[in-house]
Amino acid sequence: MRKIDNEDLTEQLIHGNEKAYMTLLDTYQRRLYAYALTLSGDADTAQDIVQNVFLNTWRSRKTLNPDLSLQSFLYKSVYNAFVNHYQQHKANMILQNKYVEALTEVVEETNENDLARMIKIMNDEIDKLPPKCREIFILSKKEGLTNKEIAQHLNISIKAVEAQITKAFGVLRSKLGERYKMLLYAFIGLGCNKRL
Repeated sequence: MRKIDNEDLTEQLIHGNEKAYMTLLDTYQRRLYAYALTLSGDADTAQDIVQNVFLNTWRSRKTLNPDLSLQSFLYKSVYNAFVNHYQQHKANMILQNKYVEALTEVVEETNENDLARMIKIMNDEIDKLPPKCREIFILSKKEGLTNKEIAQHLNISIKAVEAQITKAFGVLRSKLGERYKMLLYAFIGLGCNKRL
């Protein structure tokens, strides 16, 4: 795209011209998707990144600089979005690998009857937790909500959420003993390893 086209397109975007936005999509969407796919190696992630970059470009269109290359801006935005995505998910990817390893270990080392019995005992102990403690623990470890989300949902402080989760782990650890630590980690989900 020549500089004059770049300036014209940017000016139209700044003024909220939707046709200019469609031109931007038509011109760059495939190229940016291919670039994001190269970075992430995952089609869904690449699609999300590109979609978010275009949405953010439209939302912040009034801050665009007509003197700068739109192409460079978009490619840089995709790269930055990928880096942010990677940093946010890196910890989860590490935990996911540990989760799979733990689950495999439990399944391989325990016969089917023992496994079913152990899971039943664990779920029974969770059910015996005090109501508020049980609710928060399930929202955290089974529903996957963050402490902040739980606090907002229940209209309590984040400290209160943390205290109840710590309490739940303490009760389960004392009730289930060493033998159930790996089971608890593997079957309740990510995040348990910090307290087990």
